[in-house]
Amino acid sequence: MTNFSRIFRRLTVLALTLTLALASCKGSSGPSGQPVHATEDFRVVCLYGSYAEAWLLSGGKLVGVTEDAVKERGLDVGDAEIIGTVKEPSAEAVIALSPDLVIFSEDIAGQADMVDVLTNAGIAVSGYRVDTFEDYSNLMRDFCEMNGHKELIEEYVDKPREQIESAKEKYGFKGDGPRVLLIRAFSSGIKAKTDDELAGAILKDLGCKNIADEHPSMLEDLSLEEVISADPEFIFVTTMGKEQAALDYLQGQIEANPAWEGLTAIKEGRFHVLPKDLFHYKPNHRWGESYEYLGELLGE
Repeated sequence: MTNFSRIFRRLTVLALTLTLALASCKGSSGPSGQPVHATEDFRVVCLYGSYAEAWLLSGGKLVGVTEDAVKERGLDVGDAEIIGTVKEPSAEAVIALSPDLVIFSEDIAGQADMVDVLTNAGIAVSGYRVDTFEDYSNLMRDFCEMNGHKELIEEYVDKPREQIESAKEKYGFKGDGPRVLLIRAFSSGIKAKTDDELAGAILKDLGCKNIADEHPSMLEDLSLEEVISADPEFIFVTTMGKEQAALDYLQGQIEANPAWEGLTAIKEGRFHVLPKDLFHYKPNHRWGESYEYLGELLGE
C-alpha cells in the first residue's frame, strides 16, 4: 500500500468515525448532510452473523466475520476470514485485516469490550442492538444508504413492515390478550424473558400478557411455583447453543415435575419450541414471518 493510500484510508476512517457518531443521533448522513457510501474496496468486518447477513443483503462486502455467520447462519461470505466466535472475537485477527469499519453488537460483552482497542488502532466502529423490528429497520436503512443501495429498503424494510402490519391486523388482540410465558433455555439454565427478547417483543406487540412482567423474579430464577400460580395459556421456548441439550435441561428441571402437566398451556397443547432462524437469530428481512408464525400459534 502506498503512503498516499494509507493517508487516504486514514482520512476515510476519521470521516466515517465522525459520521457514525452523528448517525447515532441523526440517521446515516454525514457532516455535509450527504449519505456515506462504502467504496468498492471498503473493508468491513462484522462480529455478528445476523448483522453480517444484513450487510450482505444491502449490497456490502465483508473481509472478516465471526464463525456463527457460516456455521449457524450458513452465509456465503466469499473470501472473508473467520476472526473468532461471536462471544470471543479476536481483536488481533480483526486488526490484521486492516478494516475501514467494524460492525459489532452492543449487547455482547466480548464485542463491546473490543471497541477501545479498535478505535485506538484507528479503526472506525459501529455498534447496534436489535430487539425489535424498528431496531432492524434503522440498521438496514443505515446499511443500504452506506452501500449506495437505497432502493433495497423497499425489499428488505418496507415489505416486512407490510407483513407485520397484516399479521397484527389478523392475529393481534384488541382487548385482553392471552397470558404467556416465554422461556429461554440453554444447556445449563432456564430463564423467563420479557420484551427484551425478540419473541417477547413480538408477543407484546400482538397484545399478549407476559406473566414475567408481573413476576420479575422469574427473570433471574424461573420458579415453577410462580408459573403454576400464574397458569399461562401459552408457553414458548427459545433455545441457545445446542437445542437438544437445552431442551434436556428444561425437561430435567421443570417438565419432570408432575405439577407441570397440570398447567393450562400443557393440557391444551400450547407449549411451543420456537425455531431458531426466526426467534433466536435476528430474522432480518424475515421479521414478518416471525410475526406470522407466532400469530398462527396464538390463533390455534
